[in-house]
Amino acid sequence: MRFFLAVLLGVLFMSCGGPEPRRPVEIKSGSFYKESIERTKKLLAAEEKAIQEIMAKDTVHEYLSSPNGFWYYYETKNDTATYLPKTGDQILFSYNLMSLDNDTIYTSEEIGPTSHVIDKQQLFPGLQNAVKLLKINEKATFLFPSPLAYGYQGDNKAIGPKTPLKSSVELHTIIIDNDSLN
Repeated sequence: MRFFLAVLLGVLFMSCGGPEPRRPVEIKSGSFYKESIERTKKLLAAEEKAIQEIMAKDTVHEYLSSPNGFWYYYETKNDTATYLPKTGDQILFSYNLMSLDNDTIYTSEEIGPTSHVIDKQQLFPGLQNAVKLLKINEKATFLFPSPLAYGYQGDNKAIGPKTPLKSSVELHTIIIDNDSLN
């Protein structure tokens, strides 16, 4: 009986080990992501170089750098207006889209006047930040690298993947949101 009890206790003691974790069948090294990051850095550097060359050749306009990663110059400036659109304000604006070589992709007539609520509706990232820099009745031309334009996908129509864009944007009206005045 003692022998049977010892064997039973031994079996119970041996079976108390937890479940053995499964090992992954395939180990990912992360090299795909590292290579993708390097490709993106090279692409962005090439696009920024092309934009810098455009700005260097254009001696007529004074380009400004946006903290958001794009460049622009004013075509029409309104020195009497002081209010810039803020979150929640509704604006009416028009814009066109061109390649960096000035080939027209979409005219402002094709796009039409656009109504937009600041930071509440989607525009492509560069345009979403660009309209915040304009006062009423101002027009500016913006140069966007592809990550701030339509990025890796394009617009699935006329704008291809990884396409930097040039856009002239004119702000027509601002309907001020009462909450943005506080």
